[in-house]
Amino acid sequence: MMVAAAVSSFSSQSVVVRGSSTSMFQRWAIVAAALLVVINPVSCQDISKEQCDELYASADAVVSGCNVTECERNGDCTIHGSTYLKSKCCEHKGVNVNLLAFEEASEWMPRLAEFKKCTGANVLLTYVEGGEDNMAKALLEDVGSNDNPDSGQGIYDSYILQGPWVPEIYMGLKSLNKLIKDSQDVIRFDDINSASRAAVSYGGSVVALPLDSDNIAAAYRQDLLNKYQSWYQDKFNEPLRPPNTIDEMVIMSERISGQDHDGDGVADWGWCLTPQTNYFQAFLAPIFSVNDKDEQGSTGQNIFFDTDTFEPLIHNAGYKKAVEYYWRYILASNCLTQTANGEKCDRKSAFPTGKCFGVISMPGTMTNMLQEGGSLAPPPEKRQDQFLKEGEYFGRRIVFPGSTEVLDWDTADRPLMECSGTNCPKAKIIGDKVINFSPFFAEGGEAYAINGRQSKESAVNAAWDLMAWFSTLDVSLVPLSGTYRKSQLRPESVEALAETWNSTVMAEDLNAVLTEYFREPSDGGNPTQDFFVVGFADYNEALDTSLHKEFLLASTDTEFGLFNMTDPKNSIKVGTPEFEERYKKFIAKLQQRYDEVNSRMTGGALQQLYNWREALDMEPKKTKDAICIDLLIEGAHGAFDDLGCSMQVDLNSLCQSIKQKVEAYREGSCAGPNNNAKIIAAVFGSVIGAFLIGGLVYLIYRRYVTYLRIRKAHDQLMEATINESIRALHQLDYPLHLVRGDEFVAEEKLMRHEVLRNTHKLTVLDSLADVDAFIAAGKHIVFFSHQWTSFTVPDPSNNQYEAMCVSLRELAKNNSWDESLKDIFVWVDYSCIPQANPSTQNLAIRSLAAYASSATYFIIVAPDTKHADLDDKCDLMTYQLRMWCRAEQVCHSMRNGTDGMYLALGNGNELVPVKSDFFQESLHVFEGQLTCCRLEHKGMSACDRQSLVVPLLGLYGELYRAAVEGVKGGDAASLSSVKAFLDEIEKHQDSVFPPTFQRVMWRKNRKVTEEVMLFGDLIERMKHRINHGQGFSYEEDSGGTASMKSSEGSKPFIRHGASDFLRHGSTVRHGSMTNNIQVETAVGTLEDHMERGMQ
Repeated sequence: MMVAAAVSSFSSQSVVVRGSSTSMFQRWAIVAAALLVVINPVSCQDISKEQCDELYASADAVVSGCNVTECERNGDCTIHGSTYLKSKCCEHKGVNVNLLAFEEASEWMPRLAEFKKCTGANVLLTYVEGGEDNMAKALLEDVGSNDNPDSGQGIYDSYILQGPWVPEIYMGLKSLNKLIKDSQDVIRFDDINSASRAAVSYGGSVVALPLDSDNIAAAYRQDLLNKYQSWYQDKFNEPLRPPNTIDEMVIMSERISGQDHDGDGVADWGWCLTPQTNYFQAFLAPIFSVNDKDEQGSTGQNIFFDTDTFEPLIHNAGYKKAVEYYWRYILASNCLTQTANGEKCDRKSAFPTGKCFGVISMPGTMTNMLQEGGSLAPPPEKRQDQFLKEGEYFGRRIVFPGSTEVLDWDTADRPLMECSGTNCPKAKIIGDKVINFSPFFAEGGEAYAINGRQSKESAVNAAWDLMAWFSTLDVSLVPLSGTYRKSQLRPESVEALAETWNSTVMAEDLNAVLTEYFREPSDGGNPTQDFFVVGFADYNEALDTSLHKEFLLASTDTEFGLFNMTDPKNSIKVGTPEFEERYKKFIAKLQQRYDEVNSRMTGGALQQLYNWREALDMEPKKTKDAICIDLLIEGAHGAFDDLGCSMQVDLNSLCQSIKQKVEAYREGSCAGPNNNAKIIAAVFGSVIGAFLIGGLVYLIYRRYVTYLRIRKAHDQLMEATINESIRALHQLDYPLHLVRGDEFVAEEKLMRHEVLRNTHKLTVLDSLADVDAFIAAGKHIVFFSHQWTSFTVPDPSNNQYEAMCVSLRELAKNNSWDESLKDIFVWVDYSCIPQANPSTQNLAIRSLAAYASSATYFIIVAPDTKHADLDDKCDLMTYQLRMWCRAEQVCHSMRNGTDGMYLALGNGNELVPVKSDFFQESLHVFEGQLTCCRLEHKGMSACDRQSLVVPLLGLYGELYRAAVEGVKGGDAASLSSVKAFLDEIEKHQDSVFPPTFQRVMWRKNRKVTEEVMLFGDLIERMKHRINHGQGFSYEEDSGGTASMKSSEGSKPFIRHGASDFLRHGSTVRHGSMTNNIQVETAVGTLEDHMERGMQ
């Protein structure tokens, strides 16, 4: 997926950049090599030998250090008029920042080289293969989705992104609120235009820093306007002038289309475009966006979906008017020729030909079309510059035209109405027309974001300084940037831009457009934002397919296509019966596609409505329940059903407050018990009972037979469960993954499993025999047990991680180990259990008991820490309340005792050995708290309690057998610790190993409470088996993986543990927790065994 992965060492001489014959590129290629920036690498065969040698020589010459004195003396941090980095000399020395981008820009290499020279940071740049089209997928893969925080790979620290890609991942991006606040004098966030700010703000958090703004504007050819001035006046009896309304623009385009602009004898076009959804939506915005958001829940600047019902805003006269304008525009554009010829209708290929009178486009492309010498500009020989007057310029950028008709939001069917000062509060009066303007901010522009789940603190700080520095520079110096601040519209900024473009007219035109676009709503601004919700691309594809591929640009031979491929001028016109008929089919198909997209979204249309209201920052804020209740009150029963509100709210609970509304929706919902129904049921039951008496004897007989069969199946199931618990002592269902101590400390935070795997920082032991060999070779395994202090990441405050690092160093010092920590290997859940793949994650969780008991040291990490999401304090007490924390302790202590167990409480506290009776509370595993129980097992097939039956049963069996065989062997004195465990279990057997438990489940949207077997009589059965010397053995491969076998063949391995706690007992080890438990046990249900018995 990703290309151009960056390297981090110069000594390998593996940095290669694309070759070029220009001296400028040679210079920056050298700087890029020094920076470790890799862009679409090619081999040295693409450049000359001299260039290649110079490139590598430069890489070898880079000094790894950063000298603060030289940096300050040379002014390396005060360049381009910015002082932001003045105090940052060498601040990020040696820090690597992985940056993912989707588009190349010539500014990258010089800026990153300067940043490196100042701060010492290496910014490793990677481009996504496929560019912008694949960036959304790349972000989702690396950051992870909102609803599955463990799905991200976490390879990159920072990203260049656009607004539409943010909704699905924003919870994985770092909130920049505090960073912006702390640097407000530099960032000046309110100086950024409101639409760009809105595009990166979610749930009260700013998750990216805008450094660009994308909006749609129009441009016309001044040379052609002058050329046709007299002809237009004579023919149409009105002057030819820049359009103020969409209606004027379309009429002008229709009249000019077919004229010969360049004198080549071929008919040319009116206004050009590329048919895309965002350009169509620019036609919608001035018609739809009339009012500000207000306390009554006005739709504000909304052109997509109703904010009460989530009905698409396509069933109204305004939408049809926009489609009609857009279709007429297309029929006078470059599509007239290009589409008919089987080519892509594309403004980028059309405008340079000189055959376009005007164009609509995004800002960056527009600049390339209008700038003299621009890659998309018509050259002088294809223009009519002879018609230009002194001081005039051939290309003029203007505000996208407005509309004199707007949607009447207050009328049920939302008809069109003439704009007035009353119903169009944002309108402008131009001549005798009242015109509503609303610039459409498509996509929101480029912004910089930081990975909030995986990035090290050092990388976060360096990435932020890069972003903040960029925000202080002139936009011409920043990659992928354009004017996005209100302060960039000041006269001095316009003068600088005019100098850069060598055109005062171009700079002043852009300034005039953006002055209008960047006005705050409170100052009369009326921007329309894009549809920034999860599923943006799906909704966009639905519109593009229906509007362009099946309707406007589809052949008239298709079901509802309008375009005559043979004779485009005879395409189906607006206002004809054929157009009306096909328009209805288009709307029906678009509605169907939108419904299909809603059905694919998590939570359906109701969740999408909630998301859309949040994206619009709608007032008043509404929960999903409130949305549904308001629909009932309004009598919008169709919308209530379409949104699935009957599954969201309990109608009975609403009967007291809005009984009449509930009854209007569903009669009888608030009625009391029906006595007639009871009488009928009683009579019917009596009749049926009479028939049942006749078969009673037969049923009693059949019940007895069934009882015998059930009893037999139950016995088989219990024995199978015991056998599984013994098997599980010997095997790992998933290899043990460990992080070497020195690398664990160097990471600066808890790192995600996949990141460590991809950077080859995990040591893997495939079997318990490998664990034995590993420990015998002098390695130490430290198991860190801790409570997560956030719902999405384990340790957002880093308090627990710091306590872990301190405890490793202290452990090494106290035991006189190598203080480099290279002989210590760490197990901690987030780093050693797969996070992205649910299947492999499940296998690892099933082996958790084996991991805990295999460790040579077990450290409970519980410093006082605030829970990031709940605002509660997490400490040793809350740690002890968690069932999984207790289970880990028990799995270790039942195999190894408490000698190697410690408490790491952080905050300057030393590593403390646990007391010998510490295990007593932990033994009561099943009294601990579980998230699955708190969630009432919604969407789950079983409770986590059931997954612990097999491993704990096996461990108990091993412990019990050790005691029995020790006593028989006369070794009772050495069994005091084992007996302490067994005595505590004996006293509280029903709470340590509960026979059953009450489980709350949801089935078919109904809450069900049921009693489910947990241990049943399994403990007594295990005791009976051991007391009578029956089968507690398992053939295991003691050889291990070849790479792990001991060279000392005669020396016995330590048997899977830290101590000789059970040396006199069985040498077997537990392995996995089985997650296949349904109602009864891990090896199946009672019904399963009954079916087997019948076969």
